[in-house]
Amino acid sequence: MSNTEEVFVGSIDQGTTSTRFLIFNKAGEPVAVHQEEFSQIYPNPGWHEHDPEEIIKSVENCIEGAVKKFEHDGHSKSSIKAIGITNQRETTVVWDQTTGQSLHNAIVWTDTRTAGIARDLKAQPKSDQVLNICGEPISSYPSSTKLLWLLKNVEKVRQVYEAGNLCFGTIDTWLAYKLNGGPDKNVFVSDPTNASRTMFMDIRTLKYSDQMLDFLSYEFDLRKVNMPKIVRSADKEVYGQLATGPLKGFPIMGCLGDQSAALVGQKGFTAGSAKNTYGTGCFLLYNTGEKPVISTHGLLTTVAFDFDGKPVYALEGSIAVAGSGVKFLMNNLGFSHASHKITELAETVPDNGGLVFVTAFSGLFAPYWIDDAHGTMFGITHHTERGHIARATLEAVCFQTKAILDAMEKDSGHKLTELKVDGGMSNSELCMQTQADLVGIPIVRPKMRETTALGAAIAAGFASGVWKDFDELKNVNTAGQTEFESKIDVKARNKMFRRWEKAVQMCRGWLAEEAEEDGDVETAKDVRQGLEKDKQQNLEKVDSIVAS
Repeated sequence: MSNTEEVFVGSIDQGTTSTRFLIFNKAGEPVAVHQEEFSQIYPNPGWHEHDPEEIIKSVENCIEGAVKKFEHDGHSKSSIKAIGITNQRETTVVWDQTTGQSLHNAIVWTDTRTAGIARDLKAQPKSDQVLNICGEPISSYPSSTKLLWLLKNVEKVRQVYEAGNLCFGTIDTWLAYKLNGGPDKNVFVSDPTNASRTMFMDIRTLKYSDQMLDFLSYEFDLRKVNMPKIVRSADKEVYGQLATGPLKGFPIMGCLGDQSAALVGQKGFTAGSAKNTYGTGCFLLYNTGEKPVISTHGLLTTVAFDFDGKPVYALEGSIAVAGSGVKFLMNNLGFSHASHKITELAETVPDNGGLVFVTAFSGLFAPYWIDDAHGTMFGITHHTERGHIARATLEAVCFQTKAILDAMEKDSGHKLTELKVDGGMSNSELCMQTQADLVGIPIVRPKMRETTALGAAIAAGFASGVWKDFDELKNVNTAGQTEFESKIDVKARNKMFRRWEKAVQMCRGWLAEEAEEDGDVETAKDVRQGLEKDKQQNLEKVDSIVAS
């Protein structure tokens, strides 16, 4: 390409509640965007599903809308050199390879119906080896337990499995497969940042692990399931090209799971850099370099990116409920019709009034991993107002982020000097100031916060030659940053955190009690056995975090 030619990169950002397509220029600025929300399906308490076909339609609509705006503003679509994909991770889709049609709604990463399967897996021989092989602890979070549930409970899925035609994929695989035209082209791939969220991949070799497949095949032979080829995050060929729409024939050249994409978009290319994304959930990634660090403090080991065959790794702390907690106040409790109003409501009170809200709607993720916790409020009095509840909801995310940062410091042996942030909740000045108060290091918020979509564009841009190396990106999205510094002392910080940790320990065990009340003695027994097994380990983690 000539030095004077204006070039752009497209980015498909397929999230938990909405899909977007953004078009970035070489300076990393979005020049066109189209967004579309899609259905959230909750068949039972703790269950969360998406319609896979609706997701594909939302992507197609967003591409059409963004390209229309792009051309309306005087640009030529021929200047778009490549397309990247970033996506919600763990969410599981199964389909028939002969038809290309999905067999069931996608089971979303927040779904907790597989808690019983996770307990069964923890009781299996060699369960203590899982974390070291795949980087993930056994829980309801990874894709593997969702696939096992579908095989066990959905007759249509089991029939296609028995015929040898069952395809499994996370959302990145589903998008690449369908956007290329489905079974006609059969583009069936996944990148390591997504494959590392399934429990099927060896975190060191980036290949499917025979040990993990053996371990997980205690009821069904998972080798009979068709699984996508694991390929690099940036590649000119393997992701194919769009089969329909205004960008028909345009190449897909990059793919990153959403949290890895945000780390790339924040230019966290070197060991020691970290970012926290406050989206539907909240995800903190810490770049550990070219060797995986296996956590001993409740974190996940994941792939940050693999652009050139030399993977870079990260430690990750995942919080199930962040922005979804704000939506809970809006949609379920009628607090407001707009998310920014929740912050305004929280600002009507000077503090939380002694209220702690453990937003464990999907259990608690890192670093606690308490599958049987339910959302619980502590400290309600006659003094409690809606403002206190709003403030405690924002604080819940900040408390969990502090717990994760403390765990990361122990695992890595290094203390962070700053934390880069993005995502919808980072727009809240109160939330970011509270975060700075609790972690005691500067919180750095960029002016342009579409870092997840930018990360996918960077992956595709590297493959297509729009950018040649990391140095070309050093000045991208640096102007207009906001920095938040702590305004409270260590004593006040520790007092607040001790109260949070006490609330965390008090919110566990609800699932067992519900099972006992329903007369399901076996389930109650299983839960309590699982609790006893994990209790000492979790308490040791908590004691360690509080002591620090």
